[in-house]
Amino acid sequence: MSFTLAIVGRPNVGKSTLFNRLVGRKLALVDDQPGVTRDLREGDARLYDLRFTVIDTAGLEEVTDDSLQGRMRRLTERAVELADVCLFLIDGRMGVMPTDEVFADILRKKNARVILGVNKAEGAAGDSGALEAWSLGLGEPIRLSAEHGEGMDDLYRILLPFREEFAEREAANTPEVEVDVSEELSEEEAEATAYRPTAKKPLQIAVIGRPNAGKSTLINKIIGEDRLLTGPEAGITRDAISVRSDWMGTPIRIFDTAGMRKKARVTEKLEKLSVADGLRAVRFAEVVVVLLDVEIPFEVQDLRIADYAETEGRAVVIAVNKWDLEDEKQEKLAELKEMFERLLPQLRGAPLVTVSAKTGRGLDRLHDAIRRAHDIWNKRITTARLNTWLGAMTEAHPPPAPGGHRIKLRYMTQVKARPPGFVIMCSRPDEMPESYKRYLVNGLRDHFEMPGVPIRIMFRSQGEKNPFKDRKFHTPSRLRKHKEGRKD
Repeated sequence: MSFTLAIVGRPNVGKSTLFNRLVGRKLALVDDQPGVTRDLREGDARLYDLRFTVIDTAGLEEVTDDSLQGRMRRLTERAVELADVCLFLIDGRMGVMPTDEVFADILRKKNARVILGVNKAEGAAGDSGALEAWSLGLGEPIRLSAEHGEGMDDLYRILLPFREEFAEREAANTPEVEVDVSEELSEEEAEATAYRPTAKKPLQIAVIGRPNAGKSTLINKIIGEDRLLTGPEAGITRDAISVRSDWMGTPIRIFDTAGMRKKARVTEKLEKLSVADGLRAVRFAEVVVVLLDVEIPFEVQDLRIADYAETEGRAVVIAVNKWDLEDEKQEKLAELKEMFERLLPQLRGAPLVTVSAKTGRGLDRLHDAIRRAHDIWNKRITTARLNTWLGAMTEAHPPPAPGGHRIKLRYMTQVKARPPGFVIMCSRPDEMPESYKRYLVNGLRDHFEMPGVPIRIMFRSQGEKNPFKDRKFHTPSRLRKHKEGRKD
């Protein structure tokens, strides 16, 4: 994704329809009722061979008070400031409206790169609107039909130069997952290649959870400003948005997502799309913060959210919000820990942090937990250490012997990081039971201090070449003999 394009305009001019066409899926919330898109949301756009990030915004309203429309307007202005390029849409059938003129002036002041698009301009019906658009003083307008796909070649021609202008910057911002790890890695190299967040490669965090858990309030407290749309209106965050910031010295890109309701209750079109958008945010994050409400923690949907994040291979941190409202803190904390261990065994050892998004208490602990989870997610372990450990594990508890023939574990190496992934060469890998696999995974967590993060183990046939066949690894038994024979 080389640059960011914000689509702005009055309500119901077709911004979300164009957004959906560019991303190739119905991700934005589209409805005939004006103002359906009440928050910012972004997606990966594709226009021929051009790839970029597109932001769909709340409809620009000529309101400046604290009403929902007023806050939508201010949020859209921020989106324009954050975007590299702004596409201002007007309705070609309605022509230039007074509100269009007001916001054209705002856009000239907010962003140097403004493209004027006249939507619904197909056929003769859009001729007059396209001519009127010149009066806005934003240069030559592009005639578009977001619904029918007309004018996409003209949009491509105008956007193409931005690809080279922003390509290098965006390449540095794309998160990497399932990174290959060299089998020849030494202890020093493992430490030297450890990933550390930078301004170019920020730590990417998704905050997900049930509605009204306080996700937007928490993020606003973290970044130190009311960047996200919050308020008393129910379900006010319908889409995922991301914000860049520096949190206690850590460069971050943090996602806020729509509240994820139980599937049985997700009956309306808007709610279904919001859940899908929250799941999408998980795939673009490195660390997922599952935010719980202290009064109703670990409901079925909370468990599904956490399990989905683990399945996608992301580091997980559990945060319990509204802790300031809890009177019996010690008893409640013990209850939460017991529930966590019992209901989410696949995330054994993941941090559980109590916070108050309203007051900001506990945010320092949340920061430290996220950084530690991220470090573990990036962890690299040398092959020598892994095989020493594997020898001890098989000696303490030998592999099973299906059909009377014991499975032999030959050697082990790490092949992936982000999350950690390992390959064990063995005889008859297809017959390895899940129980022994869990035994090894839990042993890895305990011995190499990798609590909470997903761990992937693959078993492969010993018939494949063993590059470590002639190497000598110190097994615990050899170490004992060596020490006994030493003269101190």
